[in-house]
Amino acid sequence: MTNSLTKAVKTICGYCGTGCGLILEVENNQIIKIRGDKEAPVNKGQTCVKGAFAYKYVHAKERLTEPLIRKNGELQSSTWEEALQFIATKLSGVKSKWGPDAISMFACARTTNESNYVTQKFMRTVIGSNNIDGCNRT
Repeated sequence: MTNSLTKAVKTICGYCGTGCGLILEVENNQIIKIRGDKEAPVNKGQTCVKGAFAYKYVHAKERLTEPLIRKNGELQSSTWEEALQFIATKLSGVKSKWGPDAISMFACARTTNESNYVTQKFMRTVIGSNNIDGCNRT
């Protein structure tokens, strides 16, 4: 630790579904450094480049804090309810006009099993399409 104002916070990395243990060094409610947690059984203190160094986005001023919908060519703030309704309407329109196979979804091989299960279930039962792919070839 750099000084007495810095505290260590144990957490799980959010970049993928592997579940690596991290220790965040936090000062004035800002992450200043990340290191692997040697006690974590998944990574035993090791981290990937993203897990170790890609944390500036957490406090970025440009980070989205609410849904945006393009209206008249401009991105405008919306509520979550309006954004989800917008997505549902657009997906329903594509499905009605071109059929369910006009819609596809990309899933991540490194997310949780539960997340991938819900993704494929949504595509197969709600959309009616088997057009789902993932990044497990990379």
